[in-house]
Amino acid sequence: GIPNHFIAQVAPNQMHIRRVEIIPLEVVVRNRAAGSLCRQTGLPLGLELNPPLVEFYLKNDALGDPLLTGDRLRLLQIATDEEVAQITQMALAVNTHLSRFFAECGITLVDFKLEFGRSQRGEILLADEISPDSCRLWNQEETDPEKRILDKDRFRQDLGAIEEAYALVMQRVLAHSIP
Repeated sequence: GIPNHFIAQVAPNQMHIRRVEIIPLEVVVRNRAAGSLCRQTGLPLGLELNPPLVEFYLKNDALGDPLLTGDRLRLLQIATDEEVAQITQMALAVNTHLSRFFAECGITLVDFKLEFGRSQRGEILLADEISPDSCRLWNQEETDPEKRILDKDRFRQDLGAIEEAYALVMQRVLAHSIP
């Protein structure tokens, strides 16, 4: 039920999508404290965030993808207040579905990144992938803080076993059907 750019899967590695103009924002939804949130605030790793935190970052590698406030979003005219509210609502709806789905797979969805775009008619559409490269995922069956990591943090933290972690995510996801 989330408006998105996907039309059809036409081959195992190909899909048809609607053309969108990508809004230069990375939208991060956080369910638990991790990564830059811990480094920048001193919050303990794994602290549950209730309600989830939605953050906006300028999609600009040269500037280091800086965190944006509401006033900076308005100053840069990246999106209107109404679009920001719609994106926030859509991101939280995605979070509700993904959190429930991953929990059924024995995985905690710590946080994830989304991107949105505008269709030719001006609709805001989800226009991004969901993968262990764009999510922070923890194995609920593992208590060791390093062994539980099933995402790109295995690479970032030089923990090894990246392929095995991604394969475990895929195995669990394929064992469940998305409602």
